[in-house]
Amino acid sequence: MNEAEGPFVDYYELMQISPNAEPETVQRVYRMLAGRYHPDNSETADVQRFLLLKEAYRVLSDPEERAAYDCTYHARRLEPLDVFNLKDFTAGIDGESNRRMGILCLLYNRRRANPDDPGISLLEFEKLMSFPREHLLFTLWYLKEAGLVGQSQDSDFQIKAAGVDYVEERLPSHKILYRMLKAAESGSAQTTPLNGGSEPDKDGPEKFS
Repeated sequence: MNEAEGPFVDYYELMQISPNAEPETVQRVYRMLAGRYHPDNSETADVQRFLLLKEAYRVLSDPEERAAYDCTYHARRLEPLDVFNLKDFTAGIDGESNRRMGILCLLYNRRRANPDDPGISLLEFEKLMSFPREHLLFTLWYLKEAGLVGQSQDSDFQIKAAGVDYVEERLPSHKILYRMLKAAESGSAQTTPLNGGSEPDKDGPEKFS
C-alpha cells in the first residue's frame, strides 16, 4: 500500500495474528472477527473495522498480494513511532518514567500480536523509539530488576505477566500511550500527538510511573 492509497495499515496487528500465520489461521481468525464486527451484528458492529478486516483478508489470503504486502510490512516495522518524538519522553526524571511505560507498551503489543515471537531487541527499541541505546539501558535494567520484563535466550526483551498487569492497571490514565495502543488495535502504524500537536494538554505533562 502506498501513501496515495492511504496510511499503512498493519493487517497482522489488526487481526492479532503472527506474520507467520498459516492461511488456515488467517481464514479462521477473519471469520470470527468479521462475524463480530459485521454491520448486522446489533451488539458489536463496527463498520470501519469490518471493512479493514475485509481488505486485510483479501490481501493476506492471496499469496502474491501477501508477499508484496510483507515487503512493505518488514520495511515499515522499524520506522520510528511518532509518539516517542514528544518531549514527554526525552528529558529528566519524567522522561525516564515515560520511557519505561513506552517500552512496556511496545512489548505488551508485540506479545498480543505475535505470541510466537514476542521479543524486541535493543536495536529494534532504538529504531522504534528514536533513542540511542545509551538512553535505554538504564530503563531496561530497571524493568528487568522490577520483574516486569525478562530476556529470551537470544537476548530479546519480553514482557512478563507482572508487566502486563502493570500496563493494564496504569494505561488508561496515560493518554498518549493509550492512544498508541488503541491505534495499534486498528492497525495504524503511526500515532498523532495529543490535540493534533498544537497545544499541551491542559492538565500539564503526563507522568508515567
